[in-house]
Amino acid sequence: MMRVSMAALNVPRVIGHRGAAEAAPENTLESFAEAKRQGALWVEYDAKLTADDAVILLHDDTVDRTSDGTGPAAQKTLAELTALDAGSWKGAAWAGARIPTLAATLEKLDALSLGSNIEIKPCPGRDRETARGIISELHRIWGGKAPAAGKMPLISSFAYESLLEVQEMAPELPLGLLLEDHPADWRQQAERIQAVSVHCWDRKLTEAWARDIKAAGFGLLVYTVNDVDLARRLFGWGVDAVFTDAPARLLAGLG
Repeated sequence: MMRVSMAALNVPRVIGHRGAAEAAPENTLESFAEAKRQGALWVEYDAKLTADDAVILLHDDTVDRTSDGTGPAAQKTLAELTALDAGSWKGAAWAGARIPTLAATLEKLDALSLGSNIEIKPCPGRDRETARGIISELHRIWGGKAPAAGKMPLISSFAYESLLEVQEMAPELPLGLLLEDHPADWRQQAERIQAVSVHCWDRKLTEAWARDIKAAGFGLLVYTVNDVDLARRLFGWGVDAVFTDAPARLLAGLG
């Protein structure tokens, strides 16, 4: 099956990072609503497995930083995780926000008309398992029929084994190779999984590397860009999109 192209995804220049993480508690439905309010057309979020193999949204391996709970997420059930307060740490106004499931997230994004980038964020040792769980859940939600290209999520991960698993299970889904450093074999990695995009850290990307990525035919996305002048410079290098914690600030500054 032919993989969806970068052009067909209609990726906007500004993508809300974990929703609108500067203003709202990251990876929550409230954060996605805030991103929409700020003018974002797409959001990015982190998905991982619970102890009982449900798919929820959480960035860290533990719940300590972004909830009133403690301990590894991989050792907690869905019921335990969704009972936590995932908003009060960000401010009293967000008290009662919950860790959402992937299913609830996709329903909310559909209601908000938001596109998305799902980052597979496996807990240690669960790279393949997490990818299998996420793709199986997507297939269940979609009833075995993938959405149209314009509504299909972009799947990315730092965990290469997760991307290999997605390639095997769902070759039609568009993949993004997430990189923190500048590996010499970045192109080989991207080509092996037939990635549509390469996602680079703004601190590591250079103008020359950006030029190479674009010349190789990949979309180029950069994280996490909260400064308008930096975003403007990156777009001058040919970058297609940036992830930001502050969509409104970037959209207003870029005009």
